[in-house]
Amino acid sequence: MSEGSTAIRVLLVDDHRTVLRGLEWLINAEQPQMEVCGSATTIAEAMRICVEQKPDVVILDLDLGDDDGSHAIPELARHAAVLVLTGLRDVETHHAAVAAGARGVVAKESEPDLILKAIRKVHAGEIWLDRLGMQKVFSSLVAGTATPKPPQDSIVASLTPREREIIGVLSANAGAPAKQVASLLKISEHTLRNHLTSIYDKVGVASRLGLYEFAQKHRLR
Repeated sequence: MSEGSTAIRVLLVDDHRTVLRGLEWLINAEQPQMEVCGSATTIAEAMRICVEQKPDVVILDLDLGDDDGSHAIPELARHAAVLVLTGLRDVETHHAAVAAGARGVVAKESEPDLILKAIRKVHAGEIWLDRLGMQKVFSSLVAGTATPKPPQDSIVASLTPREREIIGVLSANAGAPAKQVASLLKISEHTLRNHLTSIYDKVGVASRLGLYEFAQKHRLR
């Protein structure tokens, strides 16, 4: 970093305080190039700190207990570059996070130097994904340009009764955390994610917002 430039200010959002302490130590060790300007364990707290501290980068865990971090990505991205730090290996979840506005996704088990590199990359305006995630994004783009999309009526007809039920519950509870939606469906969050991965692939969307818009358009309520 050149003389006179300011440090990359990072906000940490994770419901595990041990993770927060580890990340804080890692990032603050890079001073004066980067520093932690705040940490939060809930989305509400993260939003408040974001407005007050104006971070350059927000490191966000998607699974925040009662909070679903993915829902906060669009709002957080209005204030800073969002880097998702997650233990989830579901590539579709990573893709959906980027589609929602995240600048990148990095695994929690990544080497410390890789996490620091990801922070610098997203701060510079670049997209950061691991190799598998990047391949998935490119494959989706290629498939979208090379293969004609099936008619919308055929897509709707391909949905199973259970998938229609899931879409209906999601539409009726658009702002609800994944944990609450799973409870209403009497399934686990993991099972809900698996269903959503299949549904996203069928209807050609990458997030709950896209699925909600599809459901409203086709009256799947």
